[in-house]
Order: sequence, then structure tokens, then C-alpha cells
Amino acid sequence: MVDSETEATPAPELPSNKELKLAMKAFRKRLKLTCLDDESRMGYGATSSGQRSSVVAIEPPNQYSPAVWQELANQGRLKHDGGGLYSLGDS
Repeated sequence: MVDSETEATPAPELPSNKELKLAMKAFRKRLKLTCLDDESRMGYGATSSGQRSSVVAIEPPNQYSPAVWQELANQGRLKHDGGGLYSLGDS
């Protein structure tokens, strides 16, 4: 006897390599822009102490599904920091 519940829920489809690559590119760009925005605040100018941005984790772009970000975290390219935030992975 086959359980009808397992037939109704297909296995989740993994994102394609192209989609993962584009999502990673979008994440890096968002992280870079967020850091630049943080550094442009008052007190970080050329005549100040030149502090670097303290941003290390961001909410990923919403153009891609959460499954994409989870797969990138599973691959070690991103690190899930909790609360919907991700940072660049160790590799």
C-alpha cells in the first residue's frame, strides 16, 4: 500500500548552478553597497579616523527564494547567521 501523503509532496527542486551563481553575485553586490553606505556616514570621512564598516551580515536580496540562500549556505559559500541574515562563508 502506498501512502498518498508522500505522493502528494514532491521532493523540493534544487536551484540550478546558474541561479546560484547569479544569487551569489547579487549577494556580494548588496553586501558591498551596504558596507559603502555604512562607511559614508558622518565621521567616516577622509579627514576622520577612517573607520571601516562594521557590517558583516545582511539580509539577502529577495529576488531569489529562501531555498537558494539555504543551498548556498549548505555549500559553505554563505553562512547563516540567524534572523534571516547571511554573511560570506569561509571558502
